[in-house]
Amino acid sequence: MPNPLKPESSAITTCAYCGVGCGFKAETRDGRIVRMTPWKEGKANHGHACVKGRFAYDYYLAPDRATTPMIRRSIADEWQPVDWDTAFAHAASELTRIQTEHGRGSIGGVSSSRCTNEEIFLVQKLVRCAMRNNNVDNCSRICHSPTQFGLSATLGAGAASQHFDSVLQSDAILVVGANPTEGHPVFGSMMKRRIREGARLLVIDPRRTETVDSPHCRATVHLGLRPGTNVAVLNSVSHVIVREGLVNRAFVDARTETDEFDVWADHVADDRYGPDVIGPHAGLDPDEIRRLARIYASGPNSTIYYGLGVTEHSQGSTGVMCLGNLAMACGMIGREGVGVNPLRGQGNVQGGSCLGSWPHMFTGYRFVTDPVVRGEFEAEWGIELDPEPGLRLPNMFDAAVTGAFRGMYIQGEDPVQSDPNHHHVVRALEAMDCVIVHDLFLTETAKYAHVFLPGSSSLEKDGTFTNAERRVSRVRKIVEPVAGLADWQITMRLMQALGYDCHYEHPSEILDEIARTSPAYRGMSFDLIDRVGSVQWPCDENAPEGTEVLHTERFPRGRGNFMLTEYVPTRERTTDEHPLLLTTGRILSQYNVGTQTRRTANTVWYPEDVLEITRDDAETRGIKDGDWVGIASRFGSTRLRAKISERVNPGIVYTTFHYAQTMVNKVTSDLSDWATNCPEYKVTAVEVLRVAAEPAAATEASGVPAGAAGA
Repeated sequence: MPNPLKPESSAITTCAYCGVGCGFKAETRDGRIVRMTPWKEGKANHGHACVKGRFAYDYYLAPDRATTPMIRRSIADEWQPVDWDTAFAHAASELTRIQTEHGRGSIGGVSSSRCTNEEIFLVQKLVRCAMRNNNVDNCSRICHSPTQFGLSATLGAGAASQHFDSVLQSDAILVVGANPTEGHPVFGSMMKRRIREGARLLVIDPRRTETVDSPHCRATVHLGLRPGTNVAVLNSVSHVIVREGLVNRAFVDARTETDEFDVWADHVADDRYGPDVIGPHAGLDPDEIRRLARIYASGPNSTIYYGLGVTEHSQGSTGVMCLGNLAMACGMIGREGVGVNPLRGQGNVQGGSCLGSWPHMFTGYRFVTDPVVRGEFEAEWGIELDPEPGLRLPNMFDAAVTGAFRGMYIQGEDPVQSDPNHHHVVRALEAMDCVIVHDLFLTETAKYAHVFLPGSSSLEKDGTFTNAERRVSRVRKIVEPVAGLADWQITMRLMQALGYDCHYEHPSEILDEIARTSPAYRGMSFDLIDRVGSVQWPCDENAPEGTEVLHTERFPRGRGNFMLTEYVPTRERTTDEHPLLLTTGRILSQYNVGTQTRRTANTVWYPEDVLEITRDDAETRGIKDGDWVGIASRFGSTRLRAKISERVNPGIVYTTFHYAQTMVNKVTSDLSDWATNCPEYKVTAVEVLRVAAEPAAATEASGVPAGAAGA
């Protein structure tokens, strides 16, 4: 085996994978990255790393990396390579034509949480200033918009209340709908450290994940609930706390709306939420519900971490409210070792939430309907802005199918592989006149595009990311963009081609604009971050170097607000035709839809998506470990290998969504959260049957001309 190349230079940057946002020293030789070394001064990771950040970096030189802009008149045509000027002119001409023929609201855009804060900010500015509407969305709404809605309603701020190190002060750690050991492994390692020191781990999750039971990480209580019953179970936990007198009344009286508390307490204390009622409904031992409630309430420092297993439900926002209510009722907020903390799935999901890429909000979660707020942006941007909220991405797809929505700019997202109800997404894209895909590779969505703009990886540009603990860290250009332009330059050039005059020499100027227009980022700058390493928002005149712990004296909304959280069962039910429930999740070595990690050696550890199924459910269907199976719902079907597993309960099956060949979103439900349209990925009624042959491998790219791809 050859010795590794000795690096010639290095720079500090931030991992773009999960929401931990680890600091790395990227080492290069001859203009290529040869090693990624965890940065010991990184405040999120303290010199630790996982197998994605450490090893899965060479995707930027993958043989099928797209490096040339391309256009075509129809998705049936071959791609034609063009220069950048031609690509921008063609895209702008098509979008302008569509608006002239079909109205100002007939086009929109989508930004990516794989991109930097500065690039996300520019996409929403592109839509609002150049397209002149508010039809903009971001994957943060698809995964964590219930966090913003639910925590804002209870606490007043839709973000993590603590920094990661706070877990080292916790005595009880409640993990709900998350698997940090695999999904956020560096934080998971810190959590394990605290468990080894004596903290008790409480887990609410349908699977016996690695967080429930693995070396150095074993749950004191695991509630393996039936998918879709989160709200019922969390209300039952609160029922025990109220009925057994475990409420921290001093905190409630001092920090919350007491009248609202009394109404909420009466609500959850009702007999219908008693453990003896909810336990059988959710497939749980009632005494284990009581045990979890007593441990959490007794603390003395209890903290909550949750993930997509809470938010991606038809009652996702309600589930988040349950967690806010629970923390306030027990006084577990506003100091080290406590709090309510969403574990964001992608590196910049928090930035995608903060920086205006939702159709009803500008940066800083301020509403487009507010004339005072809108006036501030009009003064900054020199243009009159649309006062009406725009379309969310599902609404854009719905409108496209009817012919009312005709053009879309998609930055760094692959909705054909990742969004729910795959067939509906494809019909919508096929109906559009101009789909512009801006990405690193010709993705599944690029098969339906008319313009392709080759993007830049996080290794090829400057900017910032905001991680799951609100920490803003620098992203530094390690190598030159293989396609010639960084993503922020591409979006800026498209804005200019559409007739909106804006120009930036460097991403630091974009962060300066973010600081002028976003209260929580008011004190942010590249200079500050370079000086102190990283900064947690809010960063302003009251906290010039940022804020680690929120809600220490008061909530952003004043007093905390207890929300009523009535349990409404999902409409997705098992039937004789579809008797199993499918839930989804992630694996340690792969990331999201696998666009990056599948192009690295990490595939050795996890070469394909598999379907976990219990031995009894498999034997009933004649399925053996490793058999190919078909999985079908009322929405569609796909095929993958079966894995006999003790991690799922009878009647439940589980898979990941890292491979385009599997396309799990062909199966998932079209139901969504009542408040935010966040899709219900976690509950889909299915049937699983053995199939005879391996499916033909799906191709990632389509119609690639010679010379259009490759590093």
